[in-house]
Amino acid sequence: MIDVKNISFKYAGQQALVFDDFSLQLEQNRIYGLLGKNGTGKSTLLYLIAGLLRPAAGTVCCDGTATCLRRPELLSDLFLVPEEFELPAMSLAKYVGLNAPFYPRYSQEVLERCLADFELTPDVQLGALSMGQKKKVFMSFALATGTRYLLMDEPTNGLDIPSKSQFRKAIANNMSEERTLLISTHQVHDVESLLDHILMLSQRELLLDSSVQDITDRYVFEFRSPQQMDDVLYAEPTLQGNAVVARRKEGDAETPLNLELLFNAVTQGKI
Repeated sequence: MIDVKNISFKYAGQQALVFDDFSLQLEQNRIYGLLGKNGTGKSTLLYLIAGLLRPAAGTVCCDGTATCLRRPELLSDLFLVPEEFELPAMSLAKYVGLNAPFYPRYSQEVLERCLADFELTPDVQLGALSMGQKKKVFMSFALATGTRYLLMDEPTNGLDIPSKSQFRKAIANNMSEERTLLISTHQVHDVESLLDHILMLSQRELLLDSSVQDITDRYVFEFRSPQQMDDVLYAEPTLQGNAVVARRKEGDAETPLNLELLFNAVTQGKI
């Protein structure tokens, strides 16, 4: 379990706190979506969890160990895919040979399966790849490490439409019951079918911390005509009619989650 307890944090030279007495718990065997407007601390939270930043107050622990200590046994069980990164100009085989030994549960089979999902082969030269291809290779390696905690910051940025579908397939095929995945993203439609728990940040506080099942049990997401708006909590006009969030009543069928609509409703204080 990841336990973020009463943390405060600000960057050097800045007056404003990014987090102030902020707490959060992440359980095993879940895929979390971390959502928020620009500047709300999504990437900062990932770096704090990874131990690359240290809170000024409070603690960030993974299985009882403070992540800022960067202990080898913890680092071998936690992997961060940042939004921006560099890969060395070498073969993938050499990269794997240098890095895989740090991860006791690394699987070459998983790597090759993920690469196949992305329509890549294990003999690629990293220096010859586009940025989008490098992201696919790096995410494939991240999944292959077998770490129980996997953090991804804007993983679908730079991917074309077919690649986003490949990303969802690779994630779905390589999650295990012991793994926790935290995805920070603005591209909500790219990942909403993967997520089973939603976190929403807004200026130091957690606006929403709820399972997808609980959300769809409580609300319906649908299109309605202007004559059907009496019980609507939030609405947006579209070409198909009004896209709405309303409370789910007894007898109402469950509707698929519309994450963008939910995000707008929550951040505007409608639910």
